[in-house]
Amino acid sequence: MFKDIIVGITTTGIDDFAVKAAAEFAKKFEANLYLVHVAGMAQGWGSVETLEPSGETTKLNDQLTEMYGDILKDIPNSQIMVVPGIPHNELLRLARKKNTDLIVMGPHTKEYEEKRSKMWGMAGSTLERVSQKARCPVMVVHKDVVCKEPLFENILIATDFSDQAECAVSYGGQMARQYKAGLTVMHVADFGAEEAKLKSRLESEYGPRLKGVDGCTFEVCIGQPAMEILKKTQQLNADLVIMAHHSREQDPEKAFLGSTVVQVALNGSSPTMSVNRHFDLRCGLMYDQAGKVVEAEAAQL
Repeated sequence: MFKDIIVGITTTGIDDFAVKAAAEFAKKFEANLYLVHVAGMAQGWGSVETLEPSGETTKLNDQLTEMYGDILKDIPNSQIMVVPGIPHNELLRLARKKNTDLIVMGPHTKEYEEKRSKMWGMAGSTLERVSQKARCPVMVVHKDVVCKEPLFENILIATDFSDQAECAVSYGGQMARQYKAGLTVMHVADFGAEEAKLKSRLESEYGPRLKGVDGCTFEVCIGQPAMEILKKTQQLNADLVIMAHHSREQDPEKAFLGSTVVQVALNGSSPTMSVNRHFDLRCGLMYDQAGKVVEAEAAQL
């Protein structure tokens, strides 16, 4: 399913759960795994161009190898990379170069981790910007993930009917078929909305593309989006939440903090996956919008 995985890491250890989860995925799928630390302005060493010649990148690589070497020892196709630059730019550039099909990230800084319980959405800019612009799914992990069989049993998709959310629904449908998982598609509406009409819209817009998913249900909740999604995650005991990042906000700078996906990702009990583009799983079977099996090569976009 996942063949090339990138994990964005820091030297703080705050990304431990993300690294462990990505390592389990890499072992399960025999995937290539890249742990990437981008050294740059955050280190306060001045010009980015001086980092590599100064030997600082080598020192960081040694430090990270000591931190994560034991986790990677059973993954033959794994690599720790330290590159100079601006974190989100370099992570996105490497993901394009490697044709990565999953980026895994943690909350990234202890400062933001401490603030999240007081002010939702206060995630580091690297996490925000990578989630906004990635050409592959981005999974945010801030708690321990149990790598079980099947990997996912109960998937929750939150949609606001945007084009980006349509991509998230399609990808969630692929995952549900692959793992024969339960799937719930939910929409959170404002107070006063007609729930029956919205549920009918969910069924008519997404039902055809989710054919072949056993036990697929559609639900409408009223209230604050992040709160309702977190509540539904607990009620369903969902082991994966799939959403589109900043799906309604056209200007990414205006949506920089307080996004629903970040609020859910940093406060939920399960991993949250951000999907903004149509993207097909790298697995043996692919499906068209009617739920019929097609050849994998033909299904790639």
